[in-house]
Amino acid sequence: MEHHVREEQGYHIVTLTGEIDLETSPKARQILLETVAQSTKLLIEMASVTYIDSSGIATLVEAFQRAKKNGGQVEFICLNPAVVRVLTLARLDKVFTIHANVESAIHASR
Repeated sequence: MEHHVREEQGYHIVTLTGEIDLETSPKARQILLETVAQSTKLLIEMASVTYIDSSGIATLVEAFQRAKKNGGQVEFICLNPAVVRVLTLARLDKVFTIHANVESAIHASR
């Protein structure tokens, strides 16, 4: 798994690529929780995530809950269809806000 963090129009955007599994989810967790601590607006971009398992899903849920507890928000953009399938199976597509791209996420918050 690789990652990149950038700021755009008041959002921190974390781009994750590769696989988020038992081996890589601790690093993803660290990145997401550090970013949640720095920003009240976080977008997680996962277009290039090719695989996610239950440990990766748990990492996403933890970041989402931590942000919400601190008065922030975590939303998702550009999800790979494989990730969407897993979120749908876990019914997290009903919990998480998912946008097609950065522009639509920023526009929706205004």
